[in-house]
Amino acid sequence: MAHDHLSVKSETWRATAKLVATMLGGMLVLASFVANWVFADGSGDNLQAKILAAVGALLLAIPLWWHAAHCLFSGHMHMDELIALAILAAMCAGEFQEAGVVAFFLLITNLIETRTALGARAAIEGLVRLTPTRARRLRDDGSEEEVEAHRLSPGDTVVVRPGDNVPADGQIVNGASTLNEANITGESLPVEKSAGEEVFGGTNNVTGMLQVRVTKVGADTTLGRVRELILDAERTKIPLMRLIDQYAAWYTPVTLMIAGIVWFFTKDMDMTIGLLIIACPCALILATPTAIVAALSAAARLGVYIKDVTNIEWARKLTAIVFDKTGTLTTGQLAVTRLNPAPGVDVADLMRFAASVERYSTHPVARAITAVADKARVSMPTASDVKEVSGRGVQGKVDGEIVMVGRRNWVADNGADLNALSDEKYAEPEGLSTLYVVKGGKALGWVGLEDRTRPEARSAMDELRKAGIRQLIMVTGDRWSVARRVAKEMGCSDVQAEVLPQDKLALVDALKQKGHTVAVVGDGVNDAPALKAGDLGIAMGAAGSDVAMNSASVALMSSDLRRLPFMVGLSRATTRVIWQNLTLGAAFILIAGFAILRGWVGPMTAAFLHMLSSAVVIFNSARMVRYGEEIAAHMPTPRLHASDEPEGHVALQAVA
Repeated sequence: MAHDHLSVKSETWRATAKLVATMLGGMLVLASFVANWVFADGSGDNLQAKILAAVGALLLAIPLWWHAAHCLFSGHMHMDELIALAILAAMCAGEFQEAGVVAFFLLITNLIETRTALGARAAIEGLVRLTPTRARRLRDDGSEEEVEAHRLSPGDTVVVRPGDNVPADGQIVNGASTLNEANITGESLPVEKSAGEEVFGGTNNVTGMLQVRVTKVGADTTLGRVRELILDAERTKIPLMRLIDQYAAWYTPVTLMIAGIVWFFTKDMDMTIGLLIIACPCALILATPTAIVAALSAAARLGVYIKDVTNIEWARKLTAIVFDKTGTLTTGQLAVTRLNPAPGVDVADLMRFAASVERYSTHPVARAITAVADKARVSMPTASDVKEVSGRGVQGKVDGEIVMVGRRNWVADNGADLNALSDEKYAEPEGLSTLYVVKGGKALGWVGLEDRTRPEARSAMDELRKAGIRQLIMVTGDRWSVARRVAKEMGCSDVQAEVLPQDKLALVDALKQKGHTVAVVGDGVNDAPALKAGDLGIAMGAAGSDVAMNSASVALMSSDLRRLPFMVGLSRATTRVIWQNLTLGAAFILIAGFAILRGWVGPMTAAFLHMLSSAVVIFNSARMVRYGEEIAAHMPTPRLHASDEPEGHVALQAVA
């Protein structure tokens, strides 16, 4: 991180020095034109003007020659050699003013390019600076000590006062506050957080004082991972960029051959020099990277982080999207709404044994059951040999007997006796997820849970349909009745329920075999295989999740599904801008080249037009930075804390 920071500083220093040298050389060349007028001797030429022009031209040309020589000796054919050769030809012909003007405009073009690249790197450095350099760490005796932030270790407890930035990822152990997480999630509204909840390094503490136990530091934090995502995206190239690189190998030799033919037949040095200047395709070279950098900036502003810029192209080609239900289309904050114990079983025992094995799982179902047991202060015996079967349930040994909590067919397949629940009153209600609790092979009853759909999800699905994506498929391991309810609310084109992780993979493969370009959207925790299988894997709510960062192609730091249609629109808009830039660049070369061959444009005008074409491409791409500004702020949703009573939650009592 420090190395990159020094690299940006050195690049900035070199760019500044280059700008000073360019301005000085430009002033000397300008002074030569003044000297022509002041010391006019009737011949239109004088020594003072020649000396000023020669010194200025050399000052301007040396950086271009150095760059061209470096490329040649390193075995890399670069298109800037055309400009270097044109300037050298002009100086050999004694046209120092012409060489100086050409070099000046070309250096200005290079400086614009450099400034664009440094702007992108500066954005990364801005992310780095969000993390404070110092932190207030609590000693064992409860006193505070100020330490360097990089000296923090997982397990340390730090104090974060109002107005401070959080120094590292961690969990709140004491206090409650409002935090601004816009730089991580892209959401403009602050969020309320209290004890037990996660905070991210670099986010701003707005109101209350917090004590935070550090869980991740440095490059392992969410902010550090985001920075790496941006750097990785910078290093990659989309097919259009690679296409231009392929043509660069033969473009320069062919252009030199054409210039040689023009010189052979016309003996016009000005025409040959102008042709070399116009032929340098800076506008074509800048067409794609400038648009990509602008698109990455627009995406990052809304908390959409793209690992590889090729994914920008994939997004515009999508024809099918597969959604996981829990945590994606729904909030993932399950609430226990029904407890139905078997005859002769106390409701407290039903929860006690269910929570005893579920507390070792991180699944949303397990968290909901454990939270209810904790709230009811139900004692939970220690479980051993706990095993979780993905998509089915969890089992462990409690008081010497096997306890299973999971789907009906799973516990039945494992020999559970469910006869005690055969009465009509134990029938599973529609739209409710049920988990059966079995101890020693006998059913203790079932636990009913409910998950609510995200308020912004339906509008996002409608926008995706308007964008032409008709196949919107929901897959879930939940029961069909629950799946149908959610799919109907969302307007999904298809739904698959009671599926296992391998079934999700089979569905994605089947869609791809039918010719669809498939995106898979999930929470990145239990959907990692499916995220990898899709043409585009999109992890929702990826902030703080290493699994999501590693398994997905795109990380949405918030859980706002409206980022999906934004990403599809951004992809299509970026492609349009790239083709606009390429068309402008190609048209400039053809039209200006024709004008030079007709004698309408000289080398100086050609150099100015060359700079102008590059500037037009850069500013056209810069429009993409503002893409998505019209998107409304994230719709606030109620946050549930441990002290809140979920709507519909029932106390620990039997329900008929």
